[in-house]
Amino acid sequence: MSAPHVVIIGGGLAGLQAAVHCADAGSRVTLLEARSRLGGATWSKHHRSLGFEIDNGQHVFMRCCEQYLSFLERLGVRDLVEMQERLSVPVAKPGAPLVWIRRNGLPAPAHLAKSILTYQPLSFAARIRAALTARAISRLDPLDPALDEMSIGEWLAERGESDKTVEHFWDLLIRSTLNLRAGKASLALATKVLRTGFLDRADGADIGWSKVPLSKLHAEPALRILQEKGADIHLQTPVDKLETRDGHPPVVWAKGRRFDADAVIVAVPNEAASDLLPGLSEQDLSGLSVLGRSAIVNLHLVFDRPIMDLPFVAGIDSELQWIFDRTKTSGLERGQYLTVSLSDGDQYLGRSSDELQAIFVPAFEELFPIARTARLEKFVVTIERAATFRQAPGTRRFRLPAGRVSEGVFVAGAWTDTGWPATMEGAVRSGRTAAIETMKSLSGFSRMEETEAA
Repeated sequence: MSAPHVVIIGGGLAGLQAAVHCADAGSRVTLLEARSRLGGATWSKHHRSLGFEIDNGQHVFMRCCEQYLSFLERLGVRDLVEMQERLSVPVAKPGAPLVWIRRNGLPAPAHLAKSILTYQPLSFAARIRAALTARAISRLDPLDPALDEMSIGEWLAERGESDKTVEHFWDLLIRSTLNLRAGKASLALATKVLRTGFLDRADGADIGWSKVPLSKLHAEPALRILQEKGADIHLQTPVDKLETRDGHPPVVWAKGRRFDADAVIVAVPNEAASDLLPGLSEQDLSGLSVLGRSAIVNLHLVFDRPIMDLPFVAGIDSELQWIFDRTKTSGLERGQYLTVSLSDGDQYLGRSSDELQAIFVPAFEELFPIARTARLEKFVVTIERAATFRQAPGTRRFRLPAGRVSEGVFVAGAWTDTGWPATMEGAVRSGRTAAIETMKSLSGFSRMEETEAA
């Protein structure tokens, strides 16, 4: 009996995870990707103007992202990421000394108490209130449907948290993980982030990041594994149509070519999925569009000398949000290469590079006065217009569960309802779920269990 044939549409993290899982379980795998590269929203390329390879944006993860870390283990690249021994976030404010959000050696939730109670950007009364609010969040259930009907900002306001506390503290944690400010982000998703990352376990929020360009961390090792297992990889191959008929296996049409499959996993963004998934109700199809998109704008700056002596810094009272030193990763031998990640970046769309430079170079000089004596040699902007779906209140009902959607057809993607927000962890979880359900449907799950046990 020949091995079942699984066609996977989409080569982002969800599709790569699904493809590797299915190949490990003994399936024949065909991967179709519309772009000229794998990696989805996590990719890198050589930038001619800068002269080295850059990521499309700065991607970080936390120690609680267990399935993402397991995926890196499977790819054989776990040693290519840096992981903090303990959460330690320097927070910079113009004209003020650095302050830190750190955990100590106490068990959760006491591990962050000292850090909150000594957080200088807030008054002492505001720190006490924030500590009590954190305790209240630890008692919320992120799966409670009522929590998805309001924003975390509304909930914080009801608890008496001031706008300043939200901006200087809560938004540091919310905006970078949900790609929306607290006033626009779902309370349910914010609860998931805050509980799983910061409150339920002491080490959950320890931050990790790649020491190499992202394509070397995800796309290249996954491609190598799939090729070794005989998978067919087709880049620049957009799918035209996915056909299903009762009692017949699905058929995928791409660039005029027919791909017969025993099962298909659709691992594309929510807006593209609405055009491919068969058998969905009108309500489900419209829901995929309602999920929308939220942009991340990334700035890449090269200075002729170092202006920041930390791996990363979070900014408050500044246009700058999170700044990362990527000099070593880039191989730059002189000066310093910094990247800036601007979550909830829709406000910057449509602005020219010159306009953004006029905003953010003065912001650098305010946050790091030494930048006034440095020469800016390069300023490059990269934009992910659909970095995530829009993780606003009321969106959970529109997120399809990862897994089976119709006979022989399965869905994956960070936008599916994995219980996680749209993160690398969510993408990997969805791909694994879709692969397991696919192999169960093809009576190949026992082989997968043996593979994972090994």
